[in-house]
Amino acid sequence: MGSDRKVYTLAEVSAHNSANDCWLVIDGKVYDVTKFLDDHPGGDEVLVTSTGKDATDDFVDVGHSTAARAMLDEYYVGEIDDTAIPENVEYTPPKQPHDNQDKTSEFIIRLLQFLVPLAILGLAVAVKIYTKSA
Repeated sequence: MGSDRKVYTLAEVSAHNSANDCWLVIDGKVYDVTKFLDDHPGGDEVLVTSTGKDATDDFVDVGHSTAARAMLDEYYVGEIDDTAIPENVEYTPPKQPHDNQDKTSEFIIRLLQFLVPLAILGLAVAVKIYTKSA
């Protein structure tokens, strides 16, 4: 990384704010994480909602591993012009998917997980008894 590194303004980085083109600012560096969105364990929405601001706090608060930090190098595209980053950007937590409001289907699945093996066991015992008596 010599003097040929690219320096971006926050406005330039903010233009890359979708699932098809996603750039993040972490620790003063700019990363194009578009190719990583599908593989991100926390889902792509978390990354997309961290665009347009300094995402360092979001990244640190999650407690990423050393391996995750090392992966950043693969997506590095340049530095951020830190004079252009606002001091206080209000944190907006990513929207979490709603829990399944219909608990009926979950109950049926749990019931079937119990009853199907029980029915198979009962059938096996009945076959064994029937074949013994025959």
